[in-house]
Amino acid sequence: MNEEVALILDDTKEQMQKAIAHLENEFTSIRAGKASPVMLKSVMVDYYGSQTPLSQVANINTPDARTLSVQPWEKAMIQEIEKGIMHANLGLNPMNNGESIIINVPMLTEERRKELVKQAKSEAEHAKVSIRNARRDALHELKKLDLSEDLLKNEEEAVQKLTNSFSKKTEELLAVKEADIMKV
Repeated sequence: MNEEVALILDDTKEQMQKAIAHLENEFTSIRAGKASPVMLKSVMVDYYGSQTPLSQVANINTPDARTLSVQPWEKAMIQEIEKGIMHANLGLNPMNNGESIIINVPMLTEERRKELVKQAKSEAEHAKVSIRNARRDALHELKKLDLSEDLLKNEEEAVQKLTNSFSKKTEELLAVKEADIMKV
C-alpha cells in the first residue's frame, strides 16, 4: 500500500472518530433523569456585564442522584445565577437558600423520555451522515490516485469496513443511551 492511500485511510478514520466523539459529547447533554453538572453547561450568567458560563462563576456538585448544588464563588452572584438557570429553559427550578442554589431534578415523564430518545436518534443519525460523508470523500480521493483496478477495489473495501465498524459503534452508543433514558 502506498503512502497516499495510507494517508487517505488515516484521515478517513480520524474523521469518523471525530463523528463518534461529537456524538458522545452530544449524548452527555441529553439528560436521562439523573442529576449531572453537565446539565448546566449551557447556562450563561451575567457576570458584571458580560455573559459568562456558569462553571466559571460557581462550583456545581451533585449531592445525590436527584439534586444539583450550585455554590457561587461570590455571594452577590446568587440572583444572577438563578436568572441564568431560568433563562436557559432547561425545565429546572432553582431554589436559593442564601448560601447556594439547590436544584431538584424532576423525574422524567414517559412523554419526555420519548422526546429525549428521538433527540438521541437524531444525533446518532447526524453522526452516521458524517461517517458516510467521510467514506464518500475517501472514495473520491482514492479514485483520483493512479491505482490498479484490484488495488482500488481492495482500498474501497477497506474504507467500507471502516464505515461499517463506525456505524456499528454509533448504533451501540445509541442503544446504551436509549436504555439509559427509558430506565425509570
